[in-house]
Amino acid sequence: MIPTDLPDRLCGVEGVVAVALGGSRARGEHRPDSDWDLGLYYKDGLDVPALRAVAATVADDPEVVLTAPGGWGPWVDGGGWLRIGGVAVDWIYRDLDRVHRTWTDCQVGRYEVGVQAGHPLGFYSSAYVGEVALCQVLADPAGQLTRLKEQTRDYPPALADALVAGGWEAGFLLSGAAKAAVGGDSGYVAGCLFRTIGVLAQVLHARAGRWLVNEKGMIAAAGRLPGAPPHFEQRAQALLGAVGRRPAELAATVGAARELVTEVVG
Repeated sequence: MIPTDLPDRLCGVEGVVAVALGGSRARGEHRPDSDWDLGLYYKDGLDVPALRAVAATVADDPEVVLTAPGGWGPWVDGGGWLRIGGVAVDWIYRDLDRVHRTWTDCQVGRYEVGVQAGHPLGFYSSAYVGEVALCQVLADPAGQLTRLKEQTRDYPPALADALVAGGWEAGFLLSGAAKAAVGGDSGYVAGCLFRTIGVLAQVLHARAGRWLVNEKGMIAAAGRLPGAPPHFEQRAQALLGAVGRRPAELAATVGAARELVTEVVG
């Protein structure tokens, strides 16, 4: 459980302007063992030593390791993995100015997909905005994050159009997978299938005007959306769970995947 005064204490650190609860707990989709994800939104730099000092007062292990901004890669900005009272509590940095720029891009249908550790599908820049839209604001002295959250209440039609248009990639991936299947290259086929399903999940969420912020749970979430093909979740999970090893098996898997692609993107 997060100490009730922790968000306000974090906002007392130079640079931190707001703290939000994110992830499955913010959306009410968590399991009992789910982590607590705290988004630390900052501007104009971040006093990491001061953050460490706060962390040392609440963490089970006072020797807390926190990164500098950028320490986890270009998109997942950095932070630390803490245990507080035996519970996993992740601190995750977010540069609020960068989030604002991404929101501006989303409104005109621009997004990026970047390489990022921990995101096998690639990090979709629109996730920055989705995190704000779906979060629970815990501390926001100047109201900056709250105002942005209000602005993101409605999913941008231009972003939806762009992500749906990006669905062409699913068919392209399967064309490559079909060639690899002939040679029995199950690894390449599996990689293409995962990204194919991920692209379809993006399309389904965009078409429904719903934010998708993470690969975890994306297949089940897509299957619950209006407009999803019948039994989308079960079919997608079955494809990924039994790709096959011999050329005939791989070809059959690619063929079944093509049916899903046709039903989602035509």
